[in-house]
Amino acid sequence: MKHLLNERVAFQTLVRKEIRRFMRIWVQTLVPPVINALLYLLIFGGLIGTRIREMDGIPYMDFIVPGIIMMGVITNSYGNVSSSFFGAKMQKYIEELLVSPVSNITIVAGFIIGGVARGLAVGLLVALVSLLFTQISPVHPIITVLVMVLTSITFSLAGLINGIFAEKFDDISIVPNFILAPLTYLGGIFYSVSLLPPLWEMISRLNPVLYMINGFRYGILGASDMPIWQSFAVITFFIFMLGFIAMRLLNRGVGTKQ
Repeated sequence: MKHLLNERVAFQTLVRKEIRRFMRIWVQTLVPPVINALLYLLIFGGLIGTRIREMDGIPYMDFIVPGIIMMGVITNSYGNVSSSFFGAKMQKYIEELLVSPVSNITIVAGFIIGGVARGLAVGLLVALVSLLFTQISPVHPIITVLVMVLTSITFSLAGLINGIFAEKFDDISIVPNFILAPLTYLGGIFYSVSLLPPLWEMISRLNPVLYMINGFRYGILGASDMPIWQSFAVITFFIFMLGFIAMRLLNRGVGTKQ
């Protein structure tokens, strides 16, 4: 009973710390992604969209909104956890957590919930901004929320793994810049993969972000390039895989024991 109480207190403390961390500097953590989303909506939706007009029978502005929301969720979930865990290593308080009577799964859960909170906060703000350009509302609200939350968990776990391996500040910017950004932009935010030549369509379907964005698009618009079950299957697979890797690394002391 005492052990469970320790776990609960530790989890709640970690979650509060993580949320206060990004809320304390909201001008740096919440405002920039909203401004970026506003620019995408203005340039791609407002200017380019007037020439394209429709994508797969859907007004182009409506088509890109789900992808832009998910882009904010993905990058901020990832960035929050990778920077927070790296900061814990550099400030040495991760060692206090690891030697405390708290399980590693509680530590992981605390960091992940913090990343999810920031990802969802950004996603909600971007969704509110998008209402200035279009009046869409979720066709399948439950699927919309589930895909957003599960995707946020996925990239929070990926950010944790990045934070575990990072040895200097530059290490937490390499993956977002050279891996995460290309996967996101090539994930069908601004176009339907059905328009690609067969070879490139096949290659695009190897991109997990494609399934997450299309799953979210299905939740909002009721349309997707692939069945919704495939989106959930891919997201679930990556959650279990990344969660296993993160726990394995922490249990072995990788990146945390000198």
